[in-house]
Amino acid sequence: MAMGILDRFLERGVRQGTLELTRPDGSVKRVGTATPGFPDVRIRFTDSKAERQILTDPRLGAAEAYMDGKLVVEGDDIMGLVELLRANAKWDKGGELHEQSALKKVTGKLVTLVDGINKAASAKKNIAHHYDIGNELYKLFLDIEHMQYSCAYWPDPEGMTLEQAQTAKLAHIAAKLALEPGQRVLDIGCGWGGMAIYLARHADVSVLGITLSEEQLELARERAEQAGVADKCTFQLVDYRDLAARGEKFDRIVSVGMFEHVGQAQFAQFFKACGQLLPDDGVMLLHTIGRMGGPGSTDAFTRKYIFPGGYIPALSETVAASEKFRLIATDVENLRLHYAFTLREWYKRCVANKAAIIAMMDERFYRMWIFYLAGATAAFESGSMCNYQIQYARTRKTLPFTRDYMAAAEGALLGA
Repeated sequence: MAMGILDRFLERGVRQGTLELTRPDGSVKRVGTATPGFPDVRIRFTDSKAERQILTDPRLGAAEAYMDGKLVVEGDDIMGLVELLRANAKWDKGGELHEQSALKKVTGKLVTLVDGINKAASAKKNIAHHYDIGNELYKLFLDIEHMQYSCAYWPDPEGMTLEQAQTAKLAHIAAKLALEPGQRVLDIGCGWGGMAIYLARHADVSVLGITLSEEQLELARERAEQAGVADKCTFQLVDYRDLAARGEKFDRIVSVGMFEHVGQAQFAQFFKACGQLLPDDGVMLLHTIGRMGGPGSTDAFTRKYIFPGGYIPALSETVAASEKFRLIATDVENLRLHYAFTLREWYKRCVANKAAIIAMMDERFYRMWIFYLAGATAAFESGSMCNYQIQYARTRKTLPFTRDYMAAAEGALLGA
């Protein structure tokens, strides 16, 4: 029965490009039509239970079947399989698959809301799940100089390296902060210190970077020492909510790739804390993955294996939460395809370092990781995901009247 249901699902779901499925009994099912721009993929089930596993929850079931070796993609091209399925999928205005049942949608939204409560203790545990799995893993696929685990900026995607694109991202963000020498900057979710170190070196400001990852904290401090900016660039293991409770103030706040971990239920608390941390003439730059549709939910695979407690926000709910705390959205940019280029580079580097990752972790982890990167890439290329950069000010007169200052500052930083 599962065989027939899956066949009908594939026939409806793959129209452009082709998919060839070989079952344990040797039977073969082919669907789709060869189409320019769409991949042709061959997969094989090694276990008859894999079909029922996938039908129960297509994304989580397929991921676990692939991780466990029950679903084999010929040529080890999981990127091709995910790309094929995503490119053929139909999306509703909220960014959800049409095939998803109404019950599953409601359940997903409820689980997302509960997960997103994300109090300080659970937030630290959730961050450790993803970021305290070993700095050496991230060194294998991130850019060498800055170790940026967030969307790069690609003014020339065909002629740039990942390293150049990440440097361009840092300059792009620094320009939007409208920095002045001597200012105090807070980096919420500082990662391995790349942004903080860059600002300390190039903008003559002092930076406090905060994180909930112990491994990130240790390496960030080491990197600041190596860069010669430890006197202007410090790092602490502290929750943004606790920092706000201290009554500290910062001229500028920057947060890159952290808002996705806040959780839907904590949006108001996050922006309340940011408002408390900024003076009246303060400026903030928020860089986050976002949904191009309305609010949605976190899928089961991502929730279980990748970012527990995480949630990708829609622009509408982000601005709705921030405007309650006198944070004026003074500039909004949608980077659209920039993360797709970034993810493809990370995927390529992970595949090139397959043996090293398996030796460091294990083969199941490697399969999980490239499934995650492949799925994310497809979501940014043909799904509903994008990246937003939102600039906030507390008063309307804080920033220059026009956006010209951004281009001027960015050019100066890249030319320095």
